Amino acid sequence: MSIKRIEVGPRMSQAVVHGSVVYLAGQVAKGESVAAQTQAVLADIDALLAQAGTDKTKILATTIYLSDMSTFGEMNAVWDTWVSPGNTPARATVEAALATPEYKVEIVVTAAI
Repeated sequence: MSIKRIEVGPRMSQAVVHGSVVYLAGQVAKGESVAAQTQAVLADIDALLAQAGTDKTKILATTIYLSDMSTFGEMNAVWDTWVSPGNTPARATVEAALATPEYKVEIVVTAAI
């Protein structure tokens, strides 16, 4: 079975397709608020899924990392308008220190093709 790498960098690929599954690296974005960062991250996820030949209706699992769990509602307000009704993935949301203090949200996605 072949492996296809998308947006390959020296440390990681933004997505890896193996068989009928695509694995996205954790996606982060700059922005003043959790809402702004979440919107930007979800747009990046849409673009990566499209490059892999799939879309958000095929997301299997998602892990969301928040630098501050008190922003859970703010992130969910954006998520709820983006996620495909009836196609919601298995999901976990945890609080974690992210790579740099400017990042408030990071989202990891695994999807079917």
